[in-house]
Amino acid sequence: MSARTTAGGDVGGAIVTPTRRRRRVPEALAWAAVVPFTAWAVARVAGLERGSLATQLMTGTPYVAAGSLVPLLLTALSRRRAATAVALAATAALGLSVLPRAVGSAQAASGPALRVLTLNMLFGKADAGAVVDLVRRLRPDVLSTQELTPELAGKLDAAGLKELMPYRVLETEWSARGSGLYARNPMTQLDDLFRPVGHNMPAALITVPGAKPVEFVDVHPYPPLGAQVHEWSQALAGLPPAVPDRIRVLAGDFNASLDHAALRGLLGRGYADAADRAGAGLIPTWPANKRVPPIITIDHVMVDERVGVNAVSVHTVPGTDHRAVFADLRLPPS
Repeated sequence: MSARTTAGGDVGGAIVTPTRRRRRVPEALAWAAVVPFTAWAVARVAGLERGSLATQLMTGTPYVAAGSLVPLLLTALSRRRAATAVALAATAALGLSVLPRAVGSAQAASGPALRVLTLNMLFGKADAGAVVDLVRRLRPDVLSTQELTPELAGKLDAAGLKELMPYRVLETEWSARGSGLYARNPMTQLDDLFRPVGHNMPAALITVPGAKPVEFVDVHPYPPLGAQVHEWSQALAGLPPAVPDRIRVLAGDFNASLDHAALRGLLGRGYADAADRAGAGLIPTWPANKRVPPIITIDHVMVDERVGVNAVSVHTVPGTDHRAVFADLRLPPS
Protein backbone atom coordinates (compact mmCIF):
# COMPACT_ATOMS: atom_id res chain seq x y z
CA MET A 1 0.00 0.00 0.00
CA SER A 2 1.44 3.34 -0.93
CA ALA A 3 1.14 6.52 1.14
CA ARG A 4 -1.18 9.29 -0.12
CA THR A 5 0.82 12.09 -1.65
CA THR A 6 -0.25 15.71 -1.27
CA ALA A 7 -0.38 18.08 -4.20
CA GLY A 8 3.02 19.42 -3.26
CA GLY A 9 4.57 15.95 -3.23
CA ASP A 10 4.95 15.59 0.57
CA VAL A 11 4.03 12.27 2.11
CA GLY A 12 2.01 12.06 5.41
CA GLY A 13 1.87 15.83 5.95
CA ALA A 14 -0.16 17.23 8.91
CA ILE A 15 -3.48 18.86 8.16
CA VAL A 16 -3.50 22.39 9.54
CA THR A 17 -6.88 23.90 10.54
CA PRO A 18 -6.99 27.70 10.21
CA THR A 19 -7.44 29.50 13.55
CA ARG A 20 -10.88 31.12 13.84
CA ARG A 21 -10.52 34.72 14.99
CA ARG A 22 -12.94 35.92 17.69
CA ARG A 23 -15.35 38.34 16.16
CA ARG A 24 -15.26 41.71 17.91
CA VAL A 25 -18.14 44.07 18.34
CA PRO A 26 -17.60 47.06 16.05
CA GLU A 27 -16.16 49.96 18.00
CA ALA A 28 -18.97 52.31 17.01
CA LEU A 29 -21.56 49.82 18.27
CA ALA A 30 -19.68 49.37 21.55
CA TRP A 31 -19.65 53.10 22.21
CA ALA A 32 -23.29 53.43 21.14
CA ALA A 33 -24.17 50.94 23.89
CA VAL A 34 -22.00 52.61 26.52
CA VAL A 35 -22.70 56.32 26.01
CA PRO A 36 -26.41 56.43 27.06
CA PHE A 37 -25.71 54.66 30.36
CA THR A 38 -22.69 56.87 30.98
CA ALA A 39 -24.73 60.01 30.34
CA TRP A 40 -27.41 58.76 32.74
CA ALA A 41 -24.79 58.05 35.41
CA VAL A 42 -23.31 61.53 35.07
CA ALA A 43 -26.76 63.15 35.24
CA ARG A 44 -27.71 61.08 38.30
CA VAL A 45 -24.52 61.67 40.26
CA ALA A 46 -24.28 65.36 39.41
CA GLY A 47 -28.02 66.02 39.75
CA LEU A 48 -28.32 67.39 36.23
CA GLU A 49 -31.93 66.41 35.49
CA ARG A 50 -33.77 69.41 34.12
CA GLY A 51 -37.33 69.80 32.95
CA SER A 52 -40.34 67.59 33.40
CA LEU A 53 -39.40 64.66 31.15
CA ALA A 54 -35.87 64.22 32.50
CA THR A 55 -37.14 64.53 36.06
CA GLN A 56 -39.75 61.83 35.52
CA LEU A 57 -37.29 59.52 33.78
CA MET A 58 -34.81 59.79 36.64
CA THR A 59 -37.08 57.64 38.82
CA GLY A 60 -36.07 54.72 36.58
CA THR A 61 -32.44 54.82 37.74
CA PRO A 62 -32.59 51.44 39.59
CA TYR A 63 -33.59 49.75 36.33
CA VAL A 64 -30.95 51.64 34.36
CA ALA A 65 -28.35 50.52 36.92
CA ALA A 66 -29.29 46.90 36.28
CA GLY A 67 -29.32 47.45 32.53
CA SER A 68 -25.83 48.99 32.59
CA LEU A 69 -24.43 45.49 33.04
CA VAL A 70 -25.31 44.71 29.41
CA PRO A 71 -22.90 47.17 27.72
CA LEU A 72 -20.27 46.33 30.33
CA LEU A 73 -20.46 42.65 29.42
CA LEU A 74 -20.63 43.43 25.72
CA THR A 75 -17.52 45.60 25.69
CA ALA A 76 -15.57 43.31 28.02
CA LEU A 77 -16.18 40.22 25.87
CA SER A 78 -15.24 42.11 22.71
CA ARG A 79 -12.05 43.42 24.34
CA ARG A 80 -12.79 47.08 23.71
CA ARG A 81 -10.67 48.34 26.55
CA ALA A 82 -11.54 52.02 26.51
CA ALA A 83 -15.26 51.36 26.17
CA THR A 84 -15.07 48.72 28.90
CA ALA A 85 -13.40 51.15 31.29
CA VAL A 86 -16.09 53.77 30.70
CA ALA A 87 -18.87 51.17 31.02
CA LEU A 88 -17.37 49.93 34.28
CA ALA A 89 -17.26 53.46 35.68
CA ALA A 90 -20.91 54.04 34.72
CA THR A 91 -22.05 50.75 36.26
CA ALA A 92 -20.11 51.47 39.45
CA ALA A 93 -21.56 54.97 39.76
CA LEU A 94 -25.11 53.77 39.22
CA GLY A 95 -24.65 50.79 41.50
CA LEU A 96 -23.30 52.92 44.33
CA SER A 97 -26.27 55.25 43.91
CA VAL A 98 -28.84 52.45 44.14
CA LEU A 99 -27.60 49.35 45.98
CA PRO A 100 -27.18 50.90 49.48
CA ARG A 101 -30.96 51.30 49.61
CA ALA A 102 -31.35 47.53 49.58
CA VAL A 103 -28.69 46.97 52.23
CA GLY A 104 -29.60 49.52 54.87
CA SER A 105 -27.50 51.10 57.57
CA ALA A 106 -29.76 51.09 60.60
CA GLN A 107 -29.06 49.07 63.72
CA ALA A 108 -31.71 48.09 66.24
CA ALA A 109 -32.54 51.24 68.16
CA SER A 110 -34.03 51.83 71.58
CA GLY A 111 -35.96 54.77 72.95
CA PRO A 112 -39.55 56.02 72.87
CA ALA A 113 -41.45 54.59 69.91
CA LEU A 114 -43.11 56.59 67.17
CA ARG A 115 -44.88 54.43 64.59
CA VAL A 116 -45.78 56.26 61.39
CA LEU A 117 -48.11 55.23 58.56
CA THR A 118 -48.54 57.30 55.40
CA LEU A 119 -50.93 56.73 52.49
CA ASN A 120 -52.13 58.65 49.44
CA MET A 121 -55.90 58.04 49.20
CA LEU A 122 -56.29 58.69 45.42
CA PHE A 123 -58.93 61.44 45.43
CA GLY A 124 -60.61 59.81 48.42
CA LYS A 125 -61.10 56.45 46.66
CA ALA A 126 -59.13 54.31 49.13
CA ASP A 127 -61.15 51.61 50.87
CA ALA A 128 -61.92 53.09 54.30
CA GLY A 129 -62.42 49.71 55.94
CA ALA A 130 -59.09 48.43 54.62
CA VAL A 131 -57.32 51.56 55.85
CA VAL A 132 -58.75 51.18 59.36
CA ASP A 133 -57.94 47.45 59.38
CA LEU A 134 -54.34 48.34 58.54
CA VAL A 135 -54.30 50.87 61.38
CA ARG A 136 -55.59 48.22 63.78
CA ARG A 137 -52.92 45.77 62.66
CA LEU A 138 -49.91 48.09 62.58
CA ARG A 139 -50.97 50.37 65.46
CA PRO A 140 -49.37 53.57 64.14
CA ASP A 141 -49.12 56.57 66.43
CA VAL A 142 -49.52 58.91 63.45
CA LEU A 143 -51.39 58.44 60.18
CA SER A 144 -50.42 60.86 57.42
CA THR A 145 -52.93 61.01 54.56
CA GLN A 146 -52.87 62.71 51.17
CA GLU A 147 -55.74 63.31 48.71
CA LEU A 148 -58.16 63.11 51.63
CA THR A 149 -61.72 64.20 50.84
CA PRO A 150 -64.44 65.13 53.35
CA GLU A 151 -66.40 62.05 52.30
CA LEU A 152 -63.51 59.67 52.95
CA ALA A 153 -62.76 61.35 56.28
CA GLY A 154 -66.32 60.55 57.32
CA LYS A 155 -66.04 56.97 56.11
CA LEU A 156 -62.79 56.47 58.03
CA ASP A 157 -64.40 57.63 61.26
CA ALA A 158 -67.45 55.45 60.63
CA ALA A 159 -65.12 52.46 60.13
CA GLY A 160 -63.55 53.04 63.55
CA LEU A 161 -60.68 55.47 63.04
CA LYS A 162 -62.25 58.02 65.39
CA GLU A 163 -61.82 55.64 68.33
CA LEU A 164 -58.35 54.48 67.30
CA MET A 165 -56.90 57.91 66.48
CA PRO A 166 -59.10 60.59 68.05
CA TYR A 167 -56.75 63.52 67.46
CA ARG A 168 -56.54 65.02 64.00
CA VAL A 169 -55.48 68.02 61.95
CA LEU A 170 -57.48 67.87 58.73
CA GLU A 171 -57.37 70.01 55.61
CA THR A 172 -59.75 67.99 53.45
CA GLU A 173 -60.86 69.07 49.99
CA TRP A 174 -62.84 67.59 47.12
CA SER A 175 -59.64 67.23 45.09
CA ALA A 176 -56.07 66.01 45.29
CA ARG A 177 -55.24 68.99 47.52
CA GLY A 178 -56.84 67.47 50.62
CA SER A 179 -54.59 66.11 53.39
CA GLY A 180 -54.90 65.14 57.02
CA LEU A 181 -52.98 63.97 60.09
CA TYR A 182 -54.44 61.53 62.63
CA ALA A 183 -52.82 60.64 65.96
CA ARG A 184 -53.34 58.44 69.02
CA ASN A 185 -51.96 61.09 71.35
CA PRO A 186 -52.74 64.82 71.58
CA MET A 187 -51.35 67.11 68.91
CA THR A 188 -51.52 70.79 68.11
CA GLN A 189 -51.67 72.28 64.63
CA LEU A 190 -48.62 74.31 63.56
CA ASP A 191 -49.68 77.08 61.21
CA ASP A 192 -46.38 78.91 60.78
CA LEU A 193 -43.82 76.11 60.54
CA PHE A 194 -43.31 76.66 56.80
CA ARG A 195 -45.13 77.88 53.70
CA PRO A 196 -46.38 74.89 51.67
CA VAL A 197 -46.12 74.93 47.88
CA GLY A 198 -48.59 72.66 46.10
CA HIS A 199 -51.22 70.59 47.85
CA ASN A 200 -52.26 71.09 51.47
CA MET A 201 -49.48 70.05 53.85
CA PRO A 202 -50.72 70.25 57.44
CA ALA A 203 -48.14 70.29 60.23
CA ALA A 204 -48.61 69.46 63.89
CA LEU A 205 -46.76 69.18 67.19
CA ILE A 206 -47.38 65.62 68.35
CA THR A 207 -47.12 64.31 71.90
CA VAL A 208 -44.96 61.19 72.29
CA PRO A 209 -44.80 59.55 75.75
CA GLY A 210 -41.22 59.55 77.05
CA ALA A 211 -39.91 61.92 74.39
CA LYS A 212 -40.07 65.57 73.51
CA PRO A 213 -42.97 66.54 71.23
CA VAL A 214 -42.32 65.90 67.55
CA GLU A 215 -42.98 68.34 64.72
CA PHE A 216 -44.68 66.36 61.98
CA VAL A 217 -45.39 67.43 58.39
CA ASP A 218 -47.79 65.75 55.96
CA VAL A 219 -45.97 66.13 52.61
CA HIS A 220 -47.60 66.25 49.18
CA PRO A 221 -46.06 68.49 46.49
CA TYR A 222 -47.40 68.65 42.96
CA PRO A 223 -46.03 65.94 40.66
CA PRO A 224 -43.25 67.12 38.32
CA LEU A 225 -45.50 67.16 35.26
CA GLY A 226 -45.13 69.85 32.63
CA ALA A 227 -44.92 73.36 34.04
CA GLN A 228 -45.52 72.01 37.56
CA VAL A 229 -41.93 70.77 37.75
CA HIS A 230 -40.90 74.22 39.00
CA GLU A 231 -43.46 74.18 41.82
CA TRP A 232 -42.45 70.59 42.64
CA SER A 233 -38.84 71.66 43.07
CA GLN A 234 -39.88 74.70 45.12
CA ALA A 235 -42.05 72.56 47.38
CA LEU A 236 -39.23 70.17 48.24
CA ALA A 237 -36.79 73.03 48.76
CA GLY A 238 -39.29 74.79 51.02
CA LEU A 239 -39.83 71.93 53.48
CA PRO A 240 -38.52 72.81 56.95
CA PRO A 241 -34.97 71.60 57.67
CA ALA A 242 -33.98 69.50 60.65
CA VAL A 243 -33.04 71.61 63.67
CA PRO A 244 -30.97 70.84 66.80
CA ASP A 245 -33.63 71.67 69.38
CA ARG A 246 -36.56 69.74 67.89
CA ILE A 247 -37.22 66.39 66.24
CA ARG A 248 -38.99 66.65 62.90
CA VAL A 249 -40.56 63.92 60.78
CA LEU A 250 -41.83 64.43 57.23
CA ALA A 251 -44.09 61.77 55.72
CA GLY A 252 -46.21 61.51 52.63
CA ASP A 253 -46.29 61.34 48.86
CA PHE A 254 -43.21 63.32 47.87
CA ASN A 255 -43.72 62.62 44.15
CA ALA A 256 -39.95 62.11 44.16
CA SER A 257 -37.44 59.31 44.55
CA LEU A 258 -33.96 59.30 46.04
CA ASP A 259 -32.65 59.58 42.49
CA HIS A 260 -33.94 63.15 42.29
CA ALA A 261 -31.45 65.83 43.26
CA ALA A 262 -34.30 67.84 44.81
CA LEU A 263 -35.07 65.07 47.30
CA ARG A 264 -31.40 64.41 48.02
CA GLY A 265 -31.17 68.10 48.83
CA LEU A 266 -33.66 67.47 51.63
CA LEU A 267 -31.40 64.72 52.97
CA GLY A 268 -28.61 67.26 52.99
CA ARG A 269 -30.65 69.41 55.36
CA GLY A 270 -30.46 66.90 58.19
CA TYR A 271 -32.88 64.11 57.24
CA ALA A 272 -32.61 60.41 56.46
CA ASP A 273 -35.00 58.25 54.49
CA ALA A 274 -36.41 55.62 56.88
CA ALA A 275 -36.78 52.97 54.16
CA ASP A 276 -33.22 53.61 52.97
CA ARG A 277 -31.92 53.08 56.51
CA ALA A 278 -33.94 49.89 56.93
CA GLY A 279 -32.82 48.34 53.63
CA ALA A 280 -36.30 48.74 52.13
CA GLY A 281 -35.51 51.72 49.93
CA LEU A 282 -36.02 49.88 46.64
CA ILE A 283 -39.53 48.63 47.42
CA PRO A 284 -41.76 50.48 44.92
CA THR A 285 -44.85 52.34 46.12
CA TRP A 286 -46.51 53.43 42.86
CA PRO A 287 -48.62 52.54 40.90
CA ALA A 288 -50.55 50.02 43.00
CA ASN A 289 -53.67 48.05 42.07
CA LYS A 290 -52.93 48.35 38.35
CA ARG A 291 -52.28 45.83 35.60
CA VAL A 292 -48.61 46.69 35.87
CA PRO A 293 -46.88 46.20 39.23
CA PRO A 294 -45.53 49.15 41.25
CA ILE A 295 -42.31 50.38 39.67
CA ILE A 296 -41.12 53.53 41.46
CA THR A 297 -40.63 54.65 45.07
CA ILE A 298 -42.13 58.08 45.67
CA ASP A 299 -43.77 57.72 49.12
CA HIS A 300 -41.41 58.27 52.04
CA VAL A 301 -40.97 58.78 55.76
CA MET A 302 -38.12 61.24 56.28
CA VAL A 303 -36.68 61.45 59.78
CA ASP A 304 -34.22 63.60 61.68
CA GLU A 305 -30.83 61.88 61.53
CA ARG A 306 -30.97 61.36 65.31
CA VAL A 307 -34.05 59.16 64.98
CA GLY A 308 -33.56 55.39 64.97
CA VAL A 309 -35.32 53.17 62.43
CA ASN A 310 -36.24 49.66 63.52
CA ALA A 311 -38.32 48.58 60.54
CA VAL A 312 -40.09 49.77 57.41
CA SER A 313 -42.79 47.90 55.51
CA VAL A 314 -44.98 48.63 52.49
CA HIS A 315 -48.65 47.61 52.18
CA THR A 316 -51.17 47.55 49.34
CA VAL A 317 -54.57 49.09 50.11
CA PRO A 318 -57.59 48.57 47.82
CA GLY A 319 -58.89 51.61 45.97
CA THR A 320 -55.72 53.68 45.75
CA ASP A 321 -52.78 53.71 43.36
CA HIS A 322 -50.25 54.27 46.14
CA ARG A 323 -48.98 51.74 48.65
CA ALA A 324 -48.91 52.60 52.34
CA VAL A 325 -45.52 53.03 54.00
CA PHE A 326 -45.12 52.09 57.67
CA ALA A 327 -42.05 53.05 59.72
CA ASP A 328 -41.25 51.92 63.26
CA LEU A 329 -39.11 54.73 64.68
CA ARG A 330 -37.26 55.28 67.95
CA LEU A 331 -36.83 58.81 69.31
CA PRO A 332 -34.17 60.25 71.59
CA PRO A 333 -35.49 60.14 75.18
CA SER A 334 -36.60 63.41 76.74
